[in-house]
Parts: sequence; structure tokens; C-alpha cells
Amino acid sequence: MPFLVILILSSLGFYVYLKLKYVRSKRPIEKQWLSAKSSIALGVFVLFFGINQWFIYQTTLSIIVGLLFVLIGAGSIWAGVRAYKHYLPFVIKEAQEQK
Repeated sequence: MPFLVILILSSLGFYVYLKLKYVRSKRPIEKQWLSAKSSIALGVFVLFFGINQWFIYQTTLSIIVGLLFVLIGAGSIWAGVRAYKHYLPFVIKEAQEQK
């Protein structure tokens, strides 16, 4: 499915972009916030990769591995969203203090 390949590659690109921003950031709380966002992007990558496995190979092993990837990706997205919500007020406060 070409649509899934586009989603996989764009989420991987977004992950790399966020990791580069993480390395360049000087603020400690902003680094944690960017790490949470990159965790979400990596989770989306793994989730879509698992879904793509279901369409490429129609074997039992592929379905099991794809299901594992979907569960791991969903868990990473869930943890990243929780961390993102946790750090967001601190990032806003840190940015206001820097001005």
C-alpha cells in the first residue's frame, strides 16, 4: 500500500527532525518535551510499519509480528502523549522566563 509507505517515511522523517531539534536545544525542559514528541513520531512509525506488514505478507507469523509492532507503537504513542501533556506547561513557563 503506497499510502502506508508515505505515512511510514513521513513519520520517520518527522522523528529525525525532532531528534535534531532535541540535540540543538539548550533548555532542559524543552529537551524532555521534544523527546516526548519524538516518541510519538517513532510510535507512529512502528504502528504503521506493523499495519503494513499485514498487507505485504499474508502469513500467520507476519500477522503476529505486525500485531506486536502495532501494540508497541500504540504504547509508545500513549506514553509520548502523556509526557507531552506533562511537560507542556513547564515548557511554556521556561520560554516565558527566557524572554
